[in-house]
Amino acid sequence: MEDDGSPKTFAGLGVCEELVEACKSLGWETPSKIQAEAIPYALQGRDVIGLAQTGSGKTGAFALPILQALLQKPQPFFACVLSPTRELAIQISEQLEALGSGIGVKCSVLVGGVDMMQQAISLAKRPHIVVATPGRLLDHLSNTKGFSLRALKYLVLDEADRLLNMDFERAIDDILKDIPKERRTYLFSATMTKKVSKLQRACLRDPLKIEAASKYSTVDTLKQHYLFIPATYKDCYLVYILVRMSGSTSMVFTRTCESARLLALILRNLGLSAIPINGQMSQAKRLGSLNKFKSGECNILICTDVASRGLDIPSVDVVINYNIPTNSKDYIHRVGRTARAGRSGLAISLVNQYEVEWYRQIELLIGKELPEYQANKEEVLLLLERVSDARRIAQMKLKGSEVKRKKRRVEDDDEEAEKHAITHKNSKASKKSRRR
Repeated sequence: MEDDGSPKTFAGLGVCEELVEACKSLGWETPSKIQAEAIPYALQGRDVIGLAQTGSGKTGAFALPILQALLQKPQPFFACVLSPTRELAIQISEQLEALGSGIGVKCSVLVGGVDMMQQAISLAKRPHIVVATPGRLLDHLSNTKGFSLRALKYLVLDEADRLLNMDFERAIDDILKDIPKERRTYLFSATMTKKVSKLQRACLRDPLKIEAASKYSTVDTLKQHYLFIPATYKDCYLVYILVRMSGSTSMVFTRTCESARLLALILRNLGLSAIPINGQMSQAKRLGSLNKFKSGECNILICTDVASRGLDIPSVDVVINYNIPTNSKDYIHRVGRTARAGRSGLAISLVNQYEVEWYRQIELLIGKELPEYQANKEEVLLLLERVSDARRIAQMKLKGSEVKRKKRRVEDDDEEAEKHAITHKNSKASKKSRRR
């Protein structure tokens, strides 16, 4: 590594020529802080724990050493990257394939919501790298003939703190039993927890801990504000801000899937271009929403925390916390969707009277008091009647679609019962005829 104060380069970090060219083709001129600190040690064969702010290039920090090692000794099922969300897994795979396009790298993505047979066919082609969510990887390790990770050389846990919560902990333990102990392991996250330390003791050998950020911090190019408002007027304030930022690309975070659906309908009723994404949507619909947002077809994405981790959408100008997260660490991940890779961004948190305590926890976590966002109350309240009408229409629409869904379910159940009755009747008739 260069210590003379001159700007670092990927070549100077020890990255081979083919991958330096790949970085240039992606527009990566100089390494980010986490890349500059992690890559030289990773290339030396050290296990790495990387703590860095979202949008700081963590994917490149683990992708380049893996691809360089793969180039030196190509083999199928060389590396496995685990991610907490489907969208992040797909994004990591795209980035790995883009970086490795010049050396013919093949990736396979294993996530829920996609046909397992398709994924099994992809695994039969023996890809170099598997990118997966833990549950679906475990399904394939248990059920897909001929697939194993016994020859694995590299394991990466991206967003490691989230992977080690209750939802994934058992699956991670089972995966660790199924892969070689002799391997390189990388843990990357924007926030560290006690569980990450626990895993560090369990599966890393002499790891190097790199903190390219203080424990819980946001980037300097991010402007953060709060707005203290009565719960009754929260919709009005949201519409006011979105109209005021009409030329911007915005992500609005809600607490529940139902709230995300309702808000998207309210905003559409008011003529705003909004689309929802949440965990209850099918994988195809989730990717459809994400692609519409990325392409600029819709400039407002209403989402739950399913979209708060790792997603790299460079064009996001504003993040709005419609609901304050109950876990203050989720705030770091949410606001990290903007001000990425050196760009500037704005985050606004709408705090009502019931959320003050959660908001205080956020300020304690990031270690600073945020300024208030300036809004003209009279202008906001002029929107009240239109917003109330839009909410009423949205609620009626949601109620109607719920009734239709229930009716379809009942019809399907009736049809199934009828089929069963006919089958039962036929089997009885055939038994009688055999007796005769």
